[in-house]
Amino acid sequence: TKQAMEGNTKFEDALRQRLDLLRPSKADIESCLQKHPLQKSPGVTDFIASLQKSGKDVFLVSGGFRIMIEGLANDLHISKKNIYANTILFDKEGMYTGFDDSEFTSADMGKPKAVKYLETTFGYDTIVMIGDGATDAQAKPPAKAFIGYGGVVERSAVKEKADWFVTDFDSLTHVVDKFAVNNKKK
Repeated sequence: TKQAMEGNTKFEDALRQRLDLLRPSKADIESCLQKHPLQKSPGVTDFIASLQKSGKDVFLVSGGFRIMIEGLANDLHISKKNIYANTILFDKEGMYTGFDDSEFTSADMGKPKAVKYLETTFGYDTIVMIGDGATDAQAKPPAKAFIGYGGVVERSAVKEKADWFVTDFDSLTHVVDKFAVNNKKK
């Protein structure tokens, strides 16, 4: 995973390797999430709320796992239909059987494919990708801009490719609150 985030290996290879090594059951993942809930970066809740208040659609495009991201999306008031992430497949007993390799984000260059899908499906003129990994930076183009986030880990590959690099969400919230045009259809 670290190699893929830094841009040193194909994402699909890293994904397959980590899942084949772990072979997580559904119960394992649910137990892990209960014991170690996902932590949100400071300020991200306010940032997402500002985007939504200004009429912007928010999507989570992640190389992570849908089963883990859905709770975070719920906390951020992001619809499950706005999640583009990897789906771990389980049998009827909840044992790992693989992953859905038809998901955009299951392969290298999957994030640009997801962004292009959003652009064409919803007719967006401008999409801005925000992320902390090299696979996020790959989404520009088709995204019009890439904002690198280094609030947890600063990666040189992300910093170099970013149109704007931030280490907190407060500066992004300020820009949205000050300059965003509400384009919500009435």
